Amino acid sequence: MQTTREPYLQSLSHRGIIRGATIKDATTCAVLCHYFGGLRYALPPMSRWRRARPLPPDYLYGTAEQPGEHDSEQGAIRCANVTSKKGNEDCFQCNVWVPCAGKCPLEGWPVLFAIHGGFLQFGSPNDFSCARLLGEANFDCIIVTPAYRLGVLGFLASEELHQDAAAVGEESCGNFGFWDQRQALEWTRENIHLFNGNPLNITVSGYSAGAYSAFHQLAYDLRLPAEKSIIRQVIMWSNGPGVQPMSAINAQKQFNELLSVLDIPYTLSSQEKISHLRSCSPQELIDAGTKLKRHQFRPYTDSVFIPTHLFRRIDDGWFGHQLEARRVRLMIGECRNEHFVYGSWYPPENDSLSSLRRRLEADYSPEICDALVELYYPTGQLPENCDNWRDAFGHLYADIQVHMLQRGFIDALTRGVSAVSAAQLVHRYRIEYRVKCVDKMFPPAWGVTHATDLAMWFWGNGDILEDHEQGIVQNALIEPMKRFVQGGSLGADFQWNRNAVRVSQAWRLRSDGHVDVWEDSMWDKGLRVWKVLRNEATLKINANL
Repeated sequence: MQTTREPYLQSLSHRGIIRGATIKDATTCAVLCHYFGGLRYALPPMSRWRRARPLPPDYLYGTAEQPGEHDSEQGAIRCANVTSKKGNEDCFQCNVWVPCAGKCPLEGWPVLFAIHGGFLQFGSPNDFSCARLLGEANFDCIIVTPAYRLGVLGFLASEELHQDAAAVGEESCGNFGFWDQRQALEWTRENIHLFNGNPLNITVSGYSAGAYSAFHQLAYDLRLPAEKSIIRQVIMWSNGPGVQPMSAINAQKQFNELLSVLDIPYTLSSQEKISHLRSCSPQELIDAGTKLKRHQFRPYTDSVFIPTHLFRRIDDGWFGHQLEARRVRLMIGECRNEHFVYGSWYPPENDSLSSLRRRLEADYSPEICDALVELYYPTGQLPENCDNWRDAFGHLYADIQVHMLQRGFIDALTRGVSAVSAAQLVHRYRIEYRVKCVDKMFPPAWGVTHATDLAMWFWGNGDILEDHEQGIVQNALIEPMKRFVQGGSLGADFQWNRNAVRVSQAWRLRSDGHVDVWEDSMWDKGLRVWKVLRNEATLKINANL
């Protein structure tokens, strides 16, 4: 379905005047929403690999004579990354989608802050298409989608970068992509009222790496004093916390390997090394990064955004009790066939266990890889349910990114709270239903694989849901999500949690479009995997932090 755009002026009070767009259905002329693309939420840092700077109090987006132009279909600038050369390091922008239908609550529209996925290596806030979700499915919430730094630009860390940050008064380096997300989240809290949003009701959500990001934003938020916290609800689509992010030692190894690939001598001073790296173009850095053994640039334990005791606080009950005390709720779940997409992302170079192991080390520490290989392949033989070792990698990768450690996380989160509190805090789902429009991107043989459900959560996400699919998606997904984001109960008037009284049960959208409560057949395995990684690998990792 095609849409049309008409200019729409919005006053942002002391921030000036901007021109967005009113998006309409091209056939019916029905108004879908107001849209504002590429709104700056922070100023770029003075140098690469430093924190973005908050907007100054007198920052203006535009004036009555020259409104800020935020009506382009291009949306926010994406960060340069491994899949796109069109990005930019100055990607500190977000898109804002505002409902037109319905009556705005007195306290303002609820806010959904949606973080895009892409393994933290690629992706864009423009991957979300929200107009029809707001206009046709009546999802009465403001949606904010931020860009953030990715890959080597967003997650490189080392002692040299730490010294560079300290020289300008920054307390840590690395995790710049997470700090960018935080800047965008703080911008949302401070400015969303200018779009009639409610800054006291912000749900942080994300898909895949966006869900992983949402977890770390929540973990950071829970360590703040209650009066400074931002997050009221969290939605984690198809991902979750798995293991303690890499140590400073392993981050330094990755940094040193990058120097080697770029022919930058180790013997240079810290300042000279950083200077050489800053003289490289983004594309040079990205291309060099793909040649590393550890070619995935991911978060590290910096003791500021990510504390050394993060997973200990999950296991000892602190995390769950904080959620309970602050009444922060979590929606979390999975697709049935996650492994097909996971197995396609930088698969092992050849069909062997050793090649699978080398691929794992691009994401995880050697300690974690040791524990996983021993747990999953104790005899070194290919599992019976796998055709080859690349297939085995897809299943294992999906287990650690989603299936197994998600279950261990939920168990640890709710272990110290009452059954009633657990049912109120955590809302689990499982998707086994696939809509037709995703066939354009994902082979039908892949089933309900990773990201196929985005077309449902976002009402086609720019494509078309068939008539018979719309009723299923509206009742089974959109209405419960809408109630969740609004802060309401997912009670008996919806099918969610009608009979699910244990966290080992999940609400399930079946392949036939019906909803039931699923007794999780993978629950016990998930708890075993979580326990092995906690008891064996984490102890070794903590010794190196």
